Amino acid sequence: MPKTSHRYALSLTWTGDRGSGTSDYRAFSRAHEVTGPGLPPLLGSADPVFRGESGRWNPEQLLVAALAQCHLLAYLHLCATAGVVVTGYADEPEGVLTLTSGGGGHFTEVVLHPRVTVAAPDQVERAVALHPEAYRRCFIANSVNFPVRHEPVVSIG
Repeated sequence: MPKTSHRYALSLTWTGDRGSGTSDYRAFSRAHEVTGPGLPPLLGSADPVFRGESGRWNPEQLLVAALAQCHLLAYLHLCATAGVVVTGYADEPEGVLTLTSGGGGHFTEVVLHPRVTVAAPDQVERAVALHPEAYRRCFIANSVNFPVRHEPVVSIG
């Protein structure tokens, strides 16, 4: 019987103590590292608007990236099983974070912009039609409480 649940463990280490810890809001760096068994470190920080470092990934970018990656993987699986030959796929996803009073905020939407290249003209319609099913199968999209929209463009390669 296949396993019905999977656990994903990682390590997160704050590396931003500049000598006085969090003694003041401006006294510390938001730098941190995310590691996992057998993986290179992922260097993270806050968004620069929140005193983070622009040369590091921030959690908001990683959420948008996770949604785009999950959609890609579900979509490619569906295309392979449906006989749609994808020869190229690129995306430039965008997420909208809305700040709220009191220092909080939340994502209001993420829009994926997949540009798909298929091998033959008769595959274009099916290639477009598989995006909603990929959304339904995406583990990450099914775990968020905001809309994830898709604006695909399919061309022939």
